[in-house]
Amino acid sequence: MKSLLRHSLPVLAGILVLSGLFAQTSALAGSYLNAAQSDPRALGWMTGFPPPPERLIMQPESDFFSFPKLRWTVCHIRELMPTKRVYRGITPLTSFEYALDAGIDAVTFTPLGGEKPMTWKESLSVNYTDGILILHKGRVVYEKYFGCLDGMGKHAAMSMTKSLTGLLAEILVVEGQLDETAKVSSIIPELKDSAFGSASVRQVMDMTTALDYSEDYSDPEADIWHYSKAASPLPKPVGYEGPDGYFEYLQTLRQDGVHGEVFAYRTVNSDALGWIISRASGRDTAHLLSERIWSRMGAEQDGYMTVDAKGTPFAGGGLSAGMRDMGRIGLLMLNGGKIHGQRLFPEEVTKKIRAGGDRKAFAEAGYKTLEGGSYRSMWWVFHNGHGAFAARGVHGQTIYVDPAADMVIVRFASFPKAENAQIDSTSLPAYQAVAAYLMKRDK
Repeated sequence: MKSLLRHSLPVLAGILVLSGLFAQTSALAGSYLNAAQSDPRALGWMTGFPPPPERLIMQPESDFFSFPKLRWTVCHIRELMPTKRVYRGITPLTSFEYALDAGIDAVTFTPLGGEKPMTWKESLSVNYTDGILILHKGRVVYEKYFGCLDGMGKHAAMSMTKSLTGLLAEILVVEGQLDETAKVSSIIPELKDSAFGSASVRQVMDMTTALDYSEDYSDPEADIWHYSKAASPLPKPVGYEGPDGYFEYLQTLRQDGVHGEVFAYRTVNSDALGWIISRASGRDTAHLLSERIWSRMGAEQDGYMTVDAKGTPFAGGGLSAGMRDMGRIGLLMLNGGKIHGQRLFPEEVTKKIRAGGDRKAFAEAGYKTLEGGSYRSMWWVFHNGHGAFAARGVHGQTIYVDPAADMVIVRFASFPKAENAQIDSTSLPAYQAVAAYLMKRDK
């Protein structure tokens, strides 16, 4: 159990941190309703005028991220938490061309560690997929919705938010607004006496900071619960005297070890980076994301980010957005900062990310399904034959970019366990199989 928590729940994409839930604990025992049985529509969550008590998912109850309620929650974060808009602007949206390929459903692959082949279509329900989009050569070749999601809906991106925070930081670095070699304390003096103060910006971006910080959810005294209390936008309990908000909490962290030696996936790095890019740019993370990306990429919808009690966006996991708009993010990464003929940021940004981070430091973390990979600017780099890299979030969120196949896959999901290693076995080989299918089809 300790190993599972170490490798999956630290990716906890925001909402669990904010609400202080123990959904992951309940997800460790017993079996689950399958995808069809747990479909929010089948269970009737929040239906009726008003919904009956047994079908309510709301505050102040704190179990809205337990399974199967989480399958409704991931599409309705804004009804449960305060948020800040990621504005799409007033420019016209740029629509995708469609060339749907029904043959993708029949693509087969063998799960990691398995022997029996599985079809792409079968894998979608196994992974509790809520939405799936495949772009090939800039056109939509596959698009389907399940569970709580439809084409006009928004879904929690979870820790894919981190990758957007990292992207913004890399843009500022390449453009000369942010020095990746600078000590964090030189940019955020308030962090001078914290563990972050002696770290470089790059070490924060690549999560090779040495922090005395535990995200062991099995330990009620772990640091993550103090972080949760500080980050919560809801009123603090009577007698609470701890830090209020992300920024105050970051100042309390202490160093354990030498920065730069080991990769350790900790959400607090993303919030530290959110503070860094906000101080460097004069914009909070939500406004910077809107200004540099969302309002310029032809987005269909506004996104939104959860915030703490002081209105600070959650840079580590607070974004909710439409699936096709996340596809636009994938295209930007695939095409070196260009989309629909317009350049939004320098090509050097994606080159640096795709090159990957310190593979030796990453290996120390022991991710069995990601062996040989690395982490760079909060993107996961696979270093496979196709040069694939991804944004990833707990419960199955993915933007998977395959340059060799000219392919982007976006998946929103609500897998019962907060354990991506378990999902990878039927996801990563499936993505590779679709890439091979599309490349063969085009010959």
